[in-house]
Amino acid sequence: MRPIINREKEREEEQVKERVKVRAVAREREPRIKKRRLSLSQRRGISGLLFILPWLIGFIWFYARSLFMTVQFSLSDLTVNTGGGYSLAFVGLQNFIYAFRVHPTYKQVLVTSLGNMLIDVPLITFFSLFMAILLNQKFKGRTLVRAIFFLPVILSSGAISDAMDLARTMMSGGISSASAEMAAATTTGVSVQYYIQMFSALGIPQSLIEYVSGAVNRISDIVNASGIQIIIFIAALQSIPSSMYEVAKIEGATSYETFWKVTFPMVLPHVITNIVYTVVDSFTNSDVVDLAYTTAFEDMNYGLSSVFSLVSTVITCLILVIVCRFIQKRTFYYN
Repeated sequence: MRPIINREKEREEEQVKERVKVRAVAREREPRIKKRRLSLSQRRGISGLLFILPWLIGFIWFYARSLFMTVQFSLSDLTVNTGGGYSLAFVGLQNFIYAFRVHPTYKQVLVTSLGNMLIDVPLITFFSLFMAILLNQKFKGRTLVRAIFFLPVILSSGAISDAMDLARTMMSGGISSASAEMAAATTTGVSVQYYIQMFSALGIPQSLIEYVSGAVNRISDIVNASGIQIIIFIAALQSIPSSMYEVAKIEGATSYETFWKVTFPMVLPHVITNIVYTVVDSFTNSDVVDLAYTTAFEDMNYGLSSVFSLVSTVITCLILVIVCRFIQKRTFYYN
């Protein structure tokens, strides 16, 4: 009986081996289709691309075409036809040469605008972060104070700004006399020059004194330009996990150490966002834009106006690339 049983087992094993061989041959004959699995970073990259896709389409459709036309106008002499439309005559770099060698005010306006931008951007960024930390605390009337800091953003809109200018013009008689009295009262006090001389006598560098005095003179502009940045920083502060502050407190870290070791590294990605927004906002409100607008629509010199806009845009983009590259190397992204 045992030999018969052993033979049956051997036959079953041989049949199983033959089935395995047949399946292996069939698999070899089938076309091999490899499924490529995306990594986590690749999937996040695709999600980010889909998120900015509407903006990217709008940029290519509207702004890229306008940028190409600006370059085309800067290299040409544009003439508006009486029956409509325009005609271009290629002049090469003559508009650029005229802007930098002949035009009386462009270089001065460009340097002044860039200097104001480089001064205002750090001040607006740090002021916004400071106010966001204060407004993120719990106190009575916090919502009202936040609304007050965002109010300049609303008042700077076109319709409201025109209404305010009209009201200011209608009330100019009474306000002018009052402002003259206030100016006379303030001039009798201690002048700012006294404090500048005092700090110079203490050995403080003159460049630092000029920077601080310039910031004090532009404090109103800094507050008016910080509304959006404060909101972004408040959102960044509220997104920091409370567990990090609890760990810092358990480790015995002071408030100063907690700010530089926890708060500031966590909001640093939003610092890049605010710097980009502040630079672009400062550029759109600069004197260079006003000069380009005046040259195009009052002097009817569209080629020279395109040169003003193009050069300013290129310089602004270079500043953004350098600053963002410098900060991004020192930025920690928390996932």
